Amino acid sequence: MRIAIVDDSGMRASILRDALLEAGYDDIEVFAPHGAFVARLERMAPDIVLMDLGDPSRDSLEEMLTVSRALERPIAMFVDRSDEAMIGAAIDAGVSAYVVDGLRKDRVKPILELAIRRFNAFAALRAERDEARNALADRRKIDQARTILRGSRGLSEAHAYALLRSTAMSNGRKLVEVADALTTAHALLQPPKGGAR
Repeated sequence: MRIAIVDDSGMRASILRDALLEAGYDDIEVFAPHGAFVARLERMAPDIVLMDLGDPSRDSLEEMLTVSRALERPIAMFVDRSDEAMIGAAIDAGVSAYVVDGLRKDRVKPILELAIRRFNAFAALRAERDEARNALADRRKIDQARTILRGSRGLSEAHAYALLRSTAMSNGRKLVEVADALTTAHALLQPPKGGAR
């Protein structure tokens, strides 16, 4: 597992690095959060990022949350103190584990494992949500195309669907692609609104 540590304190970074080495992880790179470190992080393509912010200012927290959004990787964030706004911002940015006052060697491995599990669970939920949204959008396009066929050709709902389906099959296209093409063509053939020419 490739692990990136983002920390501007050498002492804190060494605590994390030592804990990871003791836990059997050896592909570790430490990044100071300065300059073009996000680009360097992206080139490394870590499996997980551990951010130790110590006592973060609002600006440094915002910067780290921007990193979280950009990387789309599990991120465990360690801070010495926090408040509800900071926790909320971290969760909204996709931080998988937000640990307050928890930088101890014996806690690093379980926190790392938790961050990975939570990230994977949320990624699966996002994928399911996106799939459901796409299916609903496809369903709406197909329904709209059926309505157009029913109105223009006088077909029943079942016959309109059968026509869409057979057209898709005979052209080697998806049903939603045929429905989308029909809806687009129908919109183009409608008279302009407001009498414009």
